[in-house]
Amino acid sequence: MSIAFWDHWVPSGNAVMQKQVNAWAAKNQVEVQADFVTSVGSKNILTIAAEAQAKTGHDIQAFPTWEVQNNADSLEPMDDVMKRLTDKYGAVNHVCEYLAKVKGHWLAVPTSSGTQYKGPCGRISVLKDKAGLDIVGMYPAKAVHTAASDAWSWDAHLAAAEACMKAGMPFGIGLGQTSDSVDTAGALFRAYGAELVNKDGKITVDSDKVRAVLEHGQKLVKVLPADAVSFDDASNNRALISGKSALIWNPPSAWAVAKRDAPQVAEDSWSFSGPSGPEGRFLPYLPYFWGVWGFSKNKSAAKDLIEALLQREDVAARCDAVMGYDVPPFQSMLDFKVWEEVGPPTGTVYNYPIRPSHHAEAHIAALPAPPEIAVQIYNRGTMPTMLAKLKSGQSIKEVIAWASDELEGFTR
Repeated sequence: MSIAFWDHWVPSGNAVMQKQVNAWAAKNQVEVQADFVTSVGSKNILTIAAEAQAKTGHDIQAFPTWEVQNNADSLEPMDDVMKRLTDKYGAVNHVCEYLAKVKGHWLAVPTSSGTQYKGPCGRISVLKDKAGLDIVGMYPAKAVHTAASDAWSWDAHLAAAEACMKAGMPFGIGLGQTSDSVDTAGALFRAYGAELVNKDGKITVDSDKVRAVLEHGQKLVKVLPADAVSFDDASNNRALISGKSALIWNPPSAWAVAKRDAPQVAEDSWSFSGPSGPEGRFLPYLPYFWGVWGFSKNKSAAKDLIEALLQREDVAARCDAVMGYDVPPFQSMLDFKVWEEVGPPTGTVYNYPIRPSHHAEAHIAALPAPPEIAVQIYNRGTMPTMLAKLKSGQSIKEVIAWASDELEGFTR
């Protein structure tokens, strides 16, 4: 049997995964070939497309975010595996269901490996000194809700961004078309209840809620970096690690690199929940999935391996190995000690996963549009592009007209 895993950013993640596969293979007397396929240059997505077309390849494939929907016709239903896992560990969140449940059937199983939230990570001292925000007090590394967190709104986020820009430490938020920019814009739009396309596939961009979020956006874009429109997914990481930014939206990868290359920055960094808007508090969430190809000759063994790798003890070992970067799909597994203990500073990523005390909800940009439309909105970066057009001086009316034309093409 063969399996294609995502090649983890944290190398030790691959090592512990290989060890777990070897243990299962020895126990079950199955020969398993595990390959780790990089996402650099989208090689993993190209591999998925090639195997789907050729009807041959790995038995198990790791699918990022939208790729289950894109390959739904080629995947083996996984309802039996999901039932056993959810009976044991509880339900997964609605984003997983939105992305991997097609016509009532689970076509892949949400996994921890590669699954991430993308909330704010801020410089503790800079936000306190320049913006009056005590982010550690607001989101301490323990299961408590604070009154200060209730005041953490998009308006407060804007005020802090304005103060930090004046201090020469702008928020490293991009307006490009890659994932980090899309995810942050998606959280902002959702907090205002601003849908571009509704769940029935109707274009709803010309609405009061979209105008309200763009009015906020007009103020926010003025205090973002001058090159925000050309940001890619490495730009915000570099901004934090170099000590030039007070806040970015990202999983702990930027902090982990700073721990190695700029320890003074890492020691002064803290992950916390996203700000709230009129419709609530939403955090970007990008899950990974493991699926079995319909053309696999080893479906039974493939399902058994997936289920084994998602047992609590195996998920915990992998999570420890990557310093808490991977987020389990089951709420019952968010009590792993790694988020409390890893540092410096100790507890810096405790609030990286959504906690009950956050009063927040996982979200992926373009939801609730039908997935076949949402994936186009996401991949074309429609939301951050709307904000970029505001930064270039276009009016809200012009931006909505442009977006309407774009969406017409997606919904035909």
